[in-house]
Amino acid sequence: MRKNLSRSVTIFAFMFLVACGALYVRAQSQSSAHQESLYKRLGGYDALAAVTDDFINGLATDKQLGRFFKGASTDSQKRIRQLVLDQLCAATGGPCYYIGRSMKTVHTGLGITEEDWNIAVKLLTQTLDKFKVGKAERDDLFKILLTLKPDIVEKR
Repeated sequence: MRKNLSRSVTIFAFMFLVACGALYVRAQSQSSAHQESLYKRLGGYDALAAVTDDFINGLATDKQLGRFFKGASTDSQKRIRQLVLDQLCAATGGPCYYIGRSMKTVHTGLGITEEDWNIAVKLLTQTLDKFKVGKAERDDLFKILLTLKPDIVEKR
């Protein structure tokens, strides 16, 4: 049970960091000091919560990735969701703080494969499509994903 919960936390953290990293790159790439924060441009907390919920639901209900969510109680799932949302909010310039662990720490021992990674990227793309995230933001997201991949994928 505890191992399954750890896996659930890991996959949630992985997906959140991926989304968070992309949004951070977008915020850093803005050249105008007068532009609103990425957090505001994305619609603030409620919009980020909707993206987080959609993406996590996609992961949890996926035939292959759903295994990482088995055994997590409803309360644990809510906590994981909140950590993911807090990280995304903080990375986009919002008023939140992320208190989670590093990606390496969270993913070590889960046996995440290249195939798992590719499925997660596909699901993230579907979420970004649903919320009409622009090409520049997508490109930044996937640049970040590639830098995180060595800390997440254990089995190539």
